[in-house]
Amino acid sequence: MKAPIRVAVTGAAGQIGYALLFRIASGAMFGPDQPVILQLIEAPIEKALLALKGVAMELDDCAFPLLKGIVQTSDASVGFKDANWCLLIGAKPRGPGMERADLLKDNGKIFIEQGKIIDAVAAADARVAVVGNPANTNCMIAASQAKRLPADRFTAMVRLDQNRAQTQLAQKAGVDLTAVKDIFIYGNHSPTMFPAFAHATINGQPAASVINDQAWLQGPFCETVGKRGAAIIAARGLSSAASAANALVDHVRSLVTPGAIHSIAVKSNGLYGFDANVWAGMPVKTTTPGSYEVITGYAMDDFAKAKIATTNKELVDERAFVADMIK
Repeated sequence: MKAPIRVAVTGAAGQIGYALLFRIASGAMFGPDQPVILQLIEAPIEKALLALKGVAMELDDCAFPLLKGIVQTSDASVGFKDANWCLLIGAKPRGPGMERADLLKDNGKIFIEQGKIIDAVAAADARVAVVGNPANTNCMIAASQAKRLPADRFTAMVRLDQNRAQTQLAQKAGVDLTAVKDIFIYGNHSPTMFPAFAHATINGQPAASVINDQAWLQGPFCETVGKRGAAIIAARGLSSAASAANALVDHVRSLVTPGAIHSIAVKSNGLYGFDANVWAGMPVKTTTPGSYEVITGYAMDDFAKAKIATTNKELVDERAFVADMIK
């Protein structure tokens, strides 16, 4: 049996956290032979901490063989202590009448503090995955606070968009989900993100040739994937939770699986026409557990370049808006 790894989770008693923790403890994220210690962080609010206690009780009651300990805390310095993975789910939700700019300012303060603490107390091999929205820019803010941990340790989740895009292509083509490969997400986790259908294959053939409906691919497909979160809110009255938790399992599982090819948001370093200092969704290949390299060989047609320019502008505008928060 391997030594346990420490997994810190913020917003642990929230909807995404509740859908996530049992899957981590069961081995779905890190594998069936990897013990874990869960370090659960919640806001210093009585109701939230009571809910967290109940979640921990349920985790105990599941008798997961891989779960070797639970930490419950509202102190981030305790929650992130020696963590090998920091899963940043907790963030202020967007309320009625709130602009994206307001959300950036409010959540930016949270991620400044978390970035500093993670850099100070997490394990030397710590990796950070950001889910709390606006995820790309929150990830950039957290990474900007780090002096010890390099920027490539900080990733943001676009896997939910990838999963949504894969399903839409499979349903349109009338094929099994597993027939769709190499559908990657570029840019922001927002309606501007671009699911690059020209790279995708269906049963080994170009997806665009199998579906043979360029108007659908450029229009309803991109729009459906980009606005799926809003459609779910309209349908169930709440934002995506189980699918977001599942995507985070996929995000981390792929990052610890050498050879996996998938989409994550990383510091762009100017690749694919993105500003060098924004975190943008891109295709990557996992090299060693927790490490990756960006796949740079995909050519972009004029439509793709225009979509990337749009999502890049949004990321650059967000960065400019929080410039005073970035060291």
